[in-house]
Amino acid sequence: MPANDPFARLPQAASFTVTSTTVNDGAAWPAEQRSSGLSGGKDTSPQLSWSGAPEGTKSYAVTVYDPDAPTGSGFWHWAVADIPATVTELPEGAGDDTGSHLPKGAYQLPNDARVARYTGAAPPAGHGPHRYFVVVHALDIPSTGVPADATPAFLGFTMAGHTLGRAVLIATAETPA
Repeated sequence: MPANDPFARLPQAASFTVTSTTVNDGAAWPAEQRSSGLSGGKDTSPQLSWSGAPEGTKSYAVTVYDPDAPTGSGFWHWAVADIPATVTELPEGAGDDTGSHLPKGAYQLPNDARVARYTGAAPPAGHGPHRYFVVVHALDIPSTGVPADATPAFLGFTMAGHTLGRAVLIATAETPA
């Protein structure tokens, strides 16, 4: 994995599988998953399915993070907390403004654009390819206890000691100069 691996300094966790009908691991985001500020972009969250989570999983969280954003701290595009352990799929578009397609009890935190929804990829023009880590986190607690207005970074801090496993899919995007 290239430099700026977002998991390099976190505790080790078991791996399990995440797949998507929206995007394949290592492939570019389709236009719908790009920012609505770009031609064809719709800020539509990807479909996700996961399996093989570690025994003892009591809930999940889903995050989408761009470590290549020119901010010094990356860019969080989506964070969903408190997904029940019985849920193993999110439909495409679950990350809309309403969150009505999220499972009962799950909620979206404000991303780095400060909206509680999925915000699509929009790397700066000419900045080169960006990686988007789409991660399902298997947790040993039924609820993170993180307030709905917290940041994804705070969610990550809270999850660090409770993460049993991570399922990772990496999508890419680039905006030509």
